[in-house]
Formats: sequence, C-alpha cells, structure tokens
Amino acid sequence: MTAVGSRPVVDRGRIAAVGPEEALRLLGTSAEGLSSAEARARTARTGPNVVRTHKVSALAVLRRQLSNAVLGLLAVTAALSFFLGDDTQAVIIGAILAVSVGLGFVNEYRAERASAALHSAVRHSAVVRRDGRFERVDVSGLVPGDVIRLEIGELIPADVRLIEVNGLECDESILTGESTVSEKCCAAIPAGSSLADNANLGFMGTVVSAGDATAVVFATGADAEFGRIAVGLGERQPETMFQTGLRRFSYLLLRVALTLTVVIVVTNLLLGRPLIESALFGLAIAVGITPQLLPAIVSTSLATGSRRLARAKVLVKRLVCIEDLGDIDILVTDKTGTLTDGRVDFVDAVDPSGQTSDEVLRFGLMATDLDPAVGGVSANDLDAALWRGRAPTAGVNRVAYLPFDHTRRASSALVDDGDHRILVVKGAPEQVIARSTGAGAEAHRTLAALFAGGRRVVAVATRPADGMATVTVADEVELTLQGFLVFADNPKAAARDSLTRLAALGIEVKVATGDNPRVAERVCTELGLASKGTLTGAELDQIDDSALEQATRDHTIFARISPTQKERIVSSLRRTGRAVGFLGDGVNDALALHAADVGISVDTATDVAKDAADVVLLEKDLGVLATGVAEGRRIFANTVKYVLMGTSSNFGNMFSAAAASAVLPFLPMLPGQILLNNLLYDTSQLAIPADRVDDEQLHAPAHWNIAFIRRFMLTFGPVSSLFDFLTFGLMLGVLHAGPAEFRTGWFIESLATQTLIIFAIRTRKVPFLRSRPAAALVLATGAVIVTGIVLTVSPVAGHLGFTPLPWQFFAALVALTIGYLVLVDVTKTMFYAEPMHPAGPPQRTRGHAHRVHRRAARFSHPGR
Repeated sequence: MTAVGSRPVVDRGRIAAVGPEEALRLLGTSAEGLSSAEARARTARTGPNVVRTHKVSALAVLRRQLSNAVLGLLAVTAALSFFLGDDTQAVIIGAILAVSVGLGFVNEYRAERASAALHSAVRHSAVVRRDGRFERVDVSGLVPGDVIRLEIGELIPADVRLIEVNGLECDESILTGESTVSEKCCAAIPAGSSLADNANLGFMGTVVSAGDATAVVFATGADAEFGRIAVGLGERQPETMFQTGLRRFSYLLLRVALTLTVVIVVTNLLLGRPLIESALFGLAIAVGITPQLLPAIVSTSLATGSRRLARAKVLVKRLVCIEDLGDIDILVTDKTGTLTDGRVDFVDAVDPSGQTSDEVLRFGLMATDLDPAVGGVSANDLDAALWRGRAPTAGVNRVAYLPFDHTRRASSALVDDGDHRILVVKGAPEQVIARSTGAGAEAHRTLAALFAGGRRVVAVATRPADGMATVTVADEVELTLQGFLVFADNPKAAARDSLTRLAALGIEVKVATGDNPRVAERVCTELGLASKGTLTGAELDQIDDSALEQATRDHTIFARISPTQKERIVSSLRRTGRAVGFLGDGVNDALALHAADVGISVDTATDVAKDAADVVLLEKDLGVLATGVAEGRRIFANTVKYVLMGTSSNFGNMFSAAAASAVLPFLPMLPGQILLNNLLYDTSQLAIPADRVDDEQLHAPAHWNIAFIRRFMLTFGPVSSLFDFLTFGLMLGVLHAGPAEFRTGWFIESLATQTLIIFAIRTRKVPFLRSRPAAALVLATGAVIVTGIVLTVSPVAGHLGFTPLPWQFFAALVALTIGYLVLVDVTKTMFYAEPMHPAGPPQRTRGHAHRVHRRAARFSHPGR
C-alpha cells in the first residue's frame, strides 16, 4: 500500500490477484479487524470515507444567480445605458440587478446551508469489526483495513476485498452500466482484469442484491472507483420540471421583450427621433416587460419553504424539488411503519393446530440471519423481534445458511444438533406451505384465523438433511410444516388523521405491501381508508400491459407483491397521467422509488431506499408528508401569483408606452422613470412568498403552463392598457398636462394599478372579503404607492423628471383605480369560467449522472 499526499492509494489489481489472507496482510489487518486506536490513527492519515460532493459554495450560488436569462438582459441593458450616456437609467437598472441578485443569493445560500445541516441528520452506517466484535459505525469512519459485514439491501460503503461470501450478488450498474447482477466469490482473480471481471471485489455505491459477505476495506472516499466518478461530475445537477418551467417562461418573456423593443426603436426612428433616445427608451421597455425580481421571488419562496419543511422534519435533497413534492396527486405507500406503528413484536409460535409450540420457536431461531449459537442484533425486523431478549441457543451448530431473497421469500439453514442434520426453512406461509407435504386443512384454518386477526405470519418447515454440507434453493422441497411464528404490528393511531389530510389535498392513497391481503385489508379498514379492491401479486402477473392501467387505477390495495411488481404498478399509474409519489423504506422499494415522479423515504430506511428517494422524511408519518405536499403547492401558488401579475400588468403598461410613443410628440415616460416604476413595483412583491394561499389552491397540484400564462397576459394586459389610455385622456384632455405633468401622472397611476392588482390576481375569490392577504403584502403594497407619490414632490423630483400634480388628479386616480380593480375582478371571473387545459404532470427520467449524484450524497459531508 502506497500513499499520494495524505490518502492511501491501493492497487486494485494487486488486491484482487491475491487470496483473502494475503489481502488482509497487505492491508495490515486480520479477520478480527482493527482496534479502535488503530482505526483512529488511520483516519488521521487517510481522512474520512467521504466523496466531497455536497458542498455549500458561495461562489457557486452566486454563479447560478447570474446565469438567469432575465438578469442577463438587465446587465446588458445597464451597460448599454451607461455607454449611451444615460447614467440615471444605468444606476436604476444596477439597483434592480443588485436587489435581485442579492436577495436571490442570500436566500439560496441560507437554504443551501440549511439543507446541508439536514443532510448531516440523515445517517448512513455500516457494520464493522472493531476490537474483535462487530458494531455499527457511520460510513465516514471506515478506513482501509476495516473488516465489515455486508447484507442484502445495503450499499457497499467503500471498495472492499471479499473474504467470505454466501450467495453474494451485487448490482453494479452504477459503475458498469450492466443491468445484470454480478455474482461474487473469494478466489483470487488474475491481475489486469476489468472492473466488471473483479468478482472478488465489492465497490462503493453498488447494491447487495442477494446473499451476504464479510469483506475488508481497501479504498475509501475519492480513491474508490465510485468516488472518482462522483468527484469528476462535480456539482452539476439535472434540471427539474420546476426549473424547466422557469426557463421556458424566461425565454417567452425575452422573445416578447426583444420583439417589442425592435418595433419601438424602428417606430421612433421613423418618427425622426434621436437614435440614442430611441434606443434607451426601447431598452427601458424591454426591461420593463420582464419581472426582474422573479429569481429573487422564487429563491425567497423556496428558502421560506425549506425552513418550514425543516421544522416539519422533511428533507428535500434539492431545494427546487420542494415544488415537485407538491405535484403529486396519488401516493403509493407501504404498510409497515406508515399505516402501522412499525415496531414488530413477536407474539407467539404455534403449531399447525394453533397451539403454542416452543419447538416451532426453536426452529425459527435457527433460520434467522444470526447464527443461533452466537445471537445478537439482526438487521431484519422480524428476525430482530424474534431474538429480542433471547440468549444464544446452546448445542446447535449451523453448518450452512441461504439468506432470504425477494423471489422465493424464504431463508434456509442447515443445522446440526449433535444427533442429526436438519434443513430449516422459514418464510412467507404461501411459499413454504406450497413446498411442504401434508399441510392439511387444519393448518390453513389456523393461518386464516391469524391473518383475520391482522397478524403478520411466518411459516417454519423442516426436512431431514443427513449427508448434506451445503444448501441450495433446490433443497427447499418435500418439507414438513412445523407451524407459524406470529408477529404484531398494530395500526398507527395518528394514521387516520394523516389519511384525512392527504384526502383533503386531493391525493389518492394506495397501499403496496408484501404482506398478506387480509392483513392489509384489516389495517386499511381500521384506519378508515376506503378500498376500491385488492389485487395480489399472483393476480397481477396474469394481467397484461394493455389491461394493467385499468387494474391499477381500480384497486387500492396491492398485496404479496414483489419489487418488480411495485415498479410496474407505479409506472402504470404514471402512464394514466397521474403524478405519483411512492413512499418506501426497504431494499425491495428501490425500483419503485426510482420509477415514481417523487420517491419518498425515511431516515430509518435502508441505504438503498434513502439513495433512491428524492425526499427523506426524518419521521415516518403520513402527516409529515401531507405538510410537505401542502408546502410545495403553496410555494408554486405564490410564485405563479407574481408571474401572472407581472406578465399581465407589465405587458399592458409597456404596450401602452409603445402605443403612446407612436402618437405623442414626446416620450410618454422617460426610460429612467419606467425602470424606477418597475423597481418600486417589484419591491412591493417581495412579500408574496409570505402570502396566504386559499385552501382551494392546495386541493390539487398545479404545473407550469406557458400557454395559460400567455393567455392570461393577453387577456389582462389590454385591461391594464385600457386604464392607461383613460389616464392619458385625463392628463391631456382634462388637465391639459405638459410632458412633465403627463409623465408624473402616468407614473403614479401605473404604479398604483399594477401594485394593487395583486389583491385581485392572488385569489379566484372576492379579495379581502373571502380571501384575506398576508399583512406583510398589504403593508408592502401601501408603502410602495406612498413612496412613489412622495418621490414626485421630493427634492429629487426634478432630477427624475417629475413635477407636482393638482388634487383633481388624485381624486380621479382613486376613481380610476377602483374601476380598474372592479373590471379586473369581473374579467377574472369570466376568465376562470372558461375551459382550462392545464399541463399534465411532469414525467421524470433519471439518467446515470442523476443516480450517481444522489448516491454520492451518502458519502458526502455537508459544508466540506
């Protein structure tokens, strides 16, 4: 083992080319593992076992702020204004740019740090042998030379050399791209073999899909194969549907702004006005039509949401995924720990007649994932419940063990009790009984009664095995049913209220479980979850793809299903146009978590489930999930408020300015005044993220719909222009205003109407009477209008091109504003009465880079 810098570099080929004992010697360790003191010393030399991809970088956050298309337009306009000699316009645009970038940066940076803190709360651990005994430690504490234990469902926490294997198979697609599993062994592999051919090695980030093993760590952190890939990818993340919608919306605005600018500049040149004046006015119009603070509004909304979700114990892996969480309208969830308490307790061991039997319990202990002569703590819930409070079984020698897998749904042990060898099979009752002979009607009646009582049941069967030295699946035949192990997992008291909250959000809940259908039905009945029907895994296999969509739509409970069937159910529901969230915490849930629009797991889940999820709940409670969904929808609703009012009022005002400039002998508003108007208006809208949202807006998800936004803009923009033209008539025909008076009057009217319209647009109800806005929004709007009026009479008024106006104007302004808001409300009622065609739910695809980024989060330290 050599070293470069402070980290060790181990030759993968050399480790693979030697036997297990020689590999241990090369790494300076033994089968008993390292001592705690030696592990600490190695950690000091090698550093933690982390892939440093989850960093909070102020520079990266700032770079993301500056990459926005709207802000790019602002920056170009500010530069052009400065070089064309309009310092006032350049300063105002600079102020807008600074406010937008500054607010966006502060909010996103704070949110990133909060997310990093939450990431640190989600722990990933490994079972390692220290001081001669196995214990569970954080994966970041592993060092080369550590001896670890690998079991089904785990992510391998570092690059390891296998010492002992027992039917071990690994999914290495994250590294090799191969969908087939890799069978593992301990034998030496010739030097020079490819990554995929190193069958005696396990690699960081790959999944143990079957069997178990003992292994020694030889490479950690960035030196692991997976670490090199993750570090090479850096921080690039795939775009979410929310980001895609924002980007498309920005491009729409840019096209409108550039088109309008060209038309205005050409029109003014044709009217014989100076080039520089025409260009500055055109640039002001281009900036005026864009909602300049959209990035700040979005980042403020997301940051506010992240803090609320943190208090609700919801970790969203990426800030922008908060909105994705609000998209779901159907939730497929497991049963254990979600609808039930999640604490599995051993109740009884009974024979086929239903009588308590110590012999059944004794056989059951032999076929757990723990050696009965040693005992300990099991990673399997049922086995852990079986062993809780029990001492090792004396006089029993386990010769061989075949671990549980999700295909045959059983585990087997070959044991020697001193007189005979016996094969003990423990697993799902249906599978075990099918392989047994002589399981009569009495056993089926006992099993039915246990299921009817809502109990989880595991069957135990045996057969003589004298002469056998190993166990294969083929040996699990001609068994004698000994009886049943009975477990309890009671319905969760709070689950009924949580299901009611989800129903109020318009989310249909379906249950996908590996448990017996009668047990699942009983739990759902007790919790008041109305079922449209139950479909078993065996029945699901008989349904072809053409009929699958109707079957998944028309059933609520899916019982005794396999991991691939869970994925098939989720994919089928997505094809029906639903946005599907899947909540699961086991290795058998990983496929479905990947397939869902939003994969949801919990902090106590298996590493594979947490890796596959987009959202991690720090508390396994559907009520917590309901809070997260509502928060996602609230954020989107408030973001859309700003978008709709900005596009409609900005478009109307800028259209009015363009039209007026073509007929008036002077510019209707100076470029600096246009930009100042927008700066004040946008500032008032910074309170939108804190605004209340009508309950009706939370009952169903909403999505970006550019066609809808365009239709809204073209409907309400002309309403705004209508009152602009009335103001023009008032100023010219009644008050006989000159250029300065005209510009001042329109500045005040434009500011008042486009800020106050938020109270009509923010709700489909009658504003204030049936939908109360947040106090912060009311105060911000009022303060901005007052500020705008004060500026027209302040000492800087002359420098800005303003002049005081007579009281008659303000009296007319009040009437115009009231009329405007009434007409907007009437138009709103008619607009929403028309048939709507909202965008469908987002269809997410997950590429290799996406999976690497999510898995790399397991091996990262926040803030590093």
